[in-house]
Order: sequence, then C-alpha cells, then structure tokens
Amino acid sequence: MSTRGYPATGPAVPPWTCLRLDAVTKVFRDTRGGEYTAARDISIAINRGDFYCLLGPSGCGKTTLLNLIAGFEPVTAGAIAFAGEAHGQSWRRTIQGPGVDRAMIFQDMAEALFPWLNVEENILFGPRMAGVPRNAYFAKFDFYLRMVGLREDAHKFPFELSGGMKQRVQIARALITEPEVLLMDEPFAALDAITKRLLQQELSRIWQETRKTIVYITHDLIEALLLGTRVAVMTAGPSATIKCELPVDLPRPRSATDPDFVELTRRLETLLHEEVHAASKVISEVP
Repeated sequence: MSTRGYPATGPAVPPWTCLRLDAVTKVFRDTRGGEYTAARDISIAINRGDFYCLLGPSGCGKTTLLNLIAGFEPVTAGAIAFAGEAHGQSWRRTIQGPGVDRAMIFQDMAEALFPWLNVEENILFGPRMAGVPRNAYFAKFDFYLRMVGLREDAHKFPFELSGGMKQRVQIARALITEPEVLLMDEPFAALDAITKRLLQQELSRIWQETRKTIVYITHDLIEALLLGTRVAVMTAGPSATIKCELPVDLPRPRSATDPDFVELTRRLETLLHEEVHAASKVISEVP
C-alpha cells in the first residue's frame, strides 16, 4: 500500500477487500473454572479503507473485540480473516495471532512509549527491531514525522511531551510499519477537550491522506460521528453482540451543528440509551 506516492516495502500480497469477523465468540475462563462470555456471535465486514467505529456501554466487550482482531487473544469460536479475490477466486487469510499487518494504538500513552528512547528512537523501534536497513525506513520516518507535526521534536524524550504529542508519536510509530489496519483503543479519552478535538481533526486528515483502514473504539458518540465512515453499536454485556451499524455519509470536515449530524446523533443516543439502561438493569439484578 502506498501513501502519497511513497512506495510500501515488503513482499506483494493479494489485495484484500474486507476484514471479516464471522460468528466470533469469546469466552474467558477464571482460575476456578468459571466462564464469562464477553462477545457472542459477532459477524461484521470492515471494508478496506473504512474508518470503522465501535461504540457501546462500558464493559460491553469493545476492547476484547479489538484484542481479537489484533491477535492478542484467540477466538473461542468463529473466525477473523482478511478476505479478497485473486485471479477470479475468493481467498481468506485467517488471523491466528499478532502480525505486522495490524498495529495497535493504546489509550495509555505513557505506558505505550519507551521512556528511555527519544521521539525518533520510539518511532523507529519497530523497523530497527525487524532489521530493516536504515535507507529503507529513514525517508519514511521524515515523511510520517511531518505528517503528525513532530519534525521539530524528534530529539525529545516522552517526559518532555504533552499527552497529545505522545499520541502523535504512537500514530507515527504505527504508520511507519505501514500496517494494513490501525487498531485504536480510545486513544484520546485521557486528553483535555481542546487537545482531543485537535487530534480528532488531525486523525481525520491523516485518514483522508492515507486511506488506512482504522478500527476505532470510543465511548463518545460525537467522536464516532466526527471520524467514522461507519459506526457499530454494541449491546450491553455480558454476551455482547452488534446491535446495529450506521453508515456516516457526511462531508468532511464535519460539524456537530449540521442538521444531518444532529439527526444521526439523536439516533445513536436512542440506541445507546437502550443499552445503558439494559446494562444498569443487569447490574441491579445481581444478588
């Protein structure tokens, strides 16, 4: 995959058209042999180039689903796979663990960065560990450093960075490996409102420039509508599943005061209210 004409590296692979989750179920087992079903029978197709937002009540399994896609956890039932066509025939490549085709960006920016490495060293950690020659990654380093607006800060260490700058480092570190999919787990949740809004705008711009497939977890329905091409609402846990999907076909940059935006906000508020009410009812019924 290329970005702005910059060629990707690595072996050629057949083009995939969607990331499929087919009847995915995840059951956790505790030390006493008990079972807890976090996600049940989830089937979705995330198209290549989608900005796919997962929205739902706390504890509904959003992060679990992201960890399954990342390959950090195995599915209990069902399958997750890249799917496409080659030479007129359909093909699937099942996800069976972590891989360079997926990159995770975490909410806890302080824990995600290596404090003993500066910005440049943090961003280049992946290519260097993979043994990629310097001349193969350094032009990309400058390209992505400019993209996230940190060209003047490459020498700084994490303790010298604001929360927003740390998240920019995470984004650049993920992009330089040129993954097929970016997985983002509430990356801006811990930031102040102004910084969060600025980074939402920056992420929207980066997505438009790269058309990278993004799977994005958020509790914020406004954020989901500002960023997403599709928003999936999950049911309240346990045994959470997908309640519905909404396409977000609005021009960018988006405004929360636009009448179509307001209407989508109302629809999402209604759907989420139903699930939050269901979740609180389950809690109240626990003896």
